Amino acid sequence: MAQVQTSPAARPLDHLAQAGADEAPALLLRSGALTYKDLRTRIAALAGWLASIVPEPGARVATWAAKGEMTCLMPLAAARAGLVHVPVNPLLKRAQVAHILADSGARLLIGSPARLATLHPDDIAGLYRSFGEDEALAQAYAAGRELGPSAADPAGLAAILYTSGSTGRPKGVMLSHANLWLGAESVASYLDLTPKDRVLAVLPLSFDYGQNQLLSTWFAGGAVAPLDYLTPRDVIKAIARHDITTLAAVPPLWVQLTELDWPPEVAAGLRRLTNSGGALTVDLVRRLRSLFPNARLFPMYGLTEAFRSTYLDPALVDLHPTSMGKAIPHAEILVINDRGELAADDEEGELVHCGPLVAQGYWQDPERTAERFRPAPAMSRHGGTAVWSGDRVRRDREGLLHFVGRRDAMLKSAGNRISPQEIEEAALATGLVAEAVALGVADERLGQAVHLIVRPAPGFLENEEELRSILMKELPNFMQPKVIHWRSAMPIGPNGKIDRTGLQAELVA
Repeated sequence: MAQVQTSPAARPLDHLAQAGADEAPALLLRSGALTYKDLRTRIAALAGWLASIVPEPGARVATWAAKGEMTCLMPLAAARAGLVHVPVNPLLKRAQVAHILADSGARLLIGSPARLATLHPDDIAGLYRSFGEDEALAQAYAAGRELGPSAADPAGLAAILYTSGSTGRPKGVMLSHANLWLGAESVASYLDLTPKDRVLAVLPLSFDYGQNQLLSTWFAGGAVAPLDYLTPRDVIKAIARHDITTLAAVPPLWVQLTELDWPPEVAAGLRRLTNSGGALTVDLVRRLRSLFPNARLFPMYGLTEAFRSTYLDPALVDLHPTSMGKAIPHAEILVINDRGELAADDEEGELVHCGPLVAQGYWQDPERTAERFRPAPAMSRHGGTAVWSGDRVRRDREGLLHFVGRRDAMLKSAGNRISPQEIEEAALATGLVAEAVALGVADERLGQAVHLIVRPAPGFLENEEELRSILMKELPNFMQPKVIHWRSAMPIGPNGKIDRTGLQAELVA
């Protein structure tokens, strides 16, 4: 297991609920606003109930539901109860959720009844219990057992966030109380969040930055409005309804939002825009700056294994619209060249993240942990364990970082990290194809669109309708291939394997 660096400033995660004034709004729900006093009371009650249902310290408790009171309270309630929270992306389907439950060894699952009904008995065999979200909250609030703020070790495990790798099934990134606390403090600091801010949480709470929308806002004493939107216009309506000052989104959503007609007074009310999940184009930066003249734009770069690494000062966006910026507070970012030395100005190298935001490794996966979590370079002021990102960057003479490319085959579509192998395995499991390769192709709206190249199985003809029908049942929407290419034979490279590089070149030609 990788060793996490802590800081004297780090505290147990559940203490974030103490930040705001009693009567200040903390959570803006459809049913009404919860004040910080309400937040503290309900977290205490939910934590007490969780501890009674799952008495095993450090046990994993999973949530699989849309944004709402339960999914927003669980990160702090589970931590207070001495449990480890495993938030599951509500867009995932049965196969992915079954893997996460089994891999994490979850003992409790709380979710929406419709989602729970899709699971097979074998999928939940390892659980003590499963509850619908409304049932869980009703039982917790009726039980009357409240737990006060915890005295947890900041280095203790608080959450496992599952993220896809370039190969294989999703892997669980282990985050400590310190990781999450210091991440909240860091973002609240450089965004300059205040108790007057209202943040619209549109990113999934199972994402590192999605969850941080809650934690950084509560660290600052502000209010969060969780939103699962059906159309981009729903985002505009929510901004108007809640007087939102801060919006985080991924590039595909920004593209859609800039194509809509905004009421001038709603656009003018935004004070802060933050981008994650992919780089902004120069054209999109210009459109955002024009549409939201009163908002500061914060482009950011990060990876789940170390949360957030860099941000670009809004004052520099117009001059350097494609830069990743500089290290966020609590992060040390080094660029290491192929000789293992600190890269010179404008020399390409690997981005290495050091410091207390570095996660504890991958859950029950020492082999992959050793590949990504390695000793920090000798010149690091933090030392200890660092995340070697695999991303190639360069630092210019002004100290600004610029992205060059990814070392692995990870796809990133609509802000979602996607494992090509997971799509390929689903296609092969249909029995309709003998070989399958999933690749990403640049797409203006998605960042990358998934293209699936397949060879029909012997005795089968091209049957795209049936293949797509099965994939729709087995894979979440964001993993669905935009285009399926049928081949009578796959190209073979010198190593005897399918020539992925050649296929990629053909797709972009």
